[in-house]
Amino acid sequence: MSLEQRHFHDELNQVKARLLAMSGEAEAALGAAVEALIDRDHEKAESVIAGDRVIDKMEIEIEELCLNLLALQQPMAKDLRMLMAALKITNDLERVGDHAVNIAQSAMRVASARAVKPEPEIREMARLARDMLSDALEAFIRGDSAAARELVKRDDKADALHRSLFRVLLTYMMEDPQLIGTGMELSLVSRNLERVADLATNIAEDVVFLVEGKSIKHHAEDRPDGTTEADSTSEPAGV
Repeated sequence: MSLEQRHFHDELNQVKARLLAMSGEAEAALGAAVEALIDRDHEKAESVIAGDRVIDKMEIEIEELCLNLLALQQPMAKDLRMLMAALKITNDLERVGDHAVNIAQSAMRVASARAVKPEPEIREMARLARDMLSDALEAFIRGDSAAARELVKRDDKADALHRSLFRVLLTYMMEDPQLIGTGMELSLVSRNLERVADLATNIAEDVVFLVEGKSIKHHAEDRPDGTTEADSTSEPAGV
């Protein structure tokens, strides 16, 4: 390996290391936001909101690293796919930080309101979302498409938890209209956690594309004719 190639791969490893660090920040923000909600901790919620600047700064830093490598090294094949995936993952992690901020803002709004019961469901959704995010980044760093494919299947559980929690909250709100405000905020929290699971799924799909060169988004590999999901459900012309 030439000195130039060695330097290029050192830069790629730096991108991976920064992505891991950014993922850690996003996971920590998400965990702190949920704790602020459950503990009714206004100060912790404010800390999550203020800390989002760190995640935003990391996004810019990683984007600059990737774009410099793309412009100066003109990578090919798997190295090119890795940098493109890194750019998408960076954006996904920044959005995780935004969802953590949304949850922290909900925590501040319900801090002085009457408590509503579904704490275990919120904790379980938060645990699942954080685990999926961590495992997705681990699969990216290892280049493990098998683990990524397994992670994609876990998104169904996050969707099911979101639907179940909404039904629980709806029951509380119907029984006691005074809980409507808090119930709606918790429903928003659930939606934000479900979106984090979706973002982790996006990262896992990018890992499969990186390693195998195959797109599994919207079940693309299940359609041998290459049509999109929208194509397969659209009406024939002239109908």
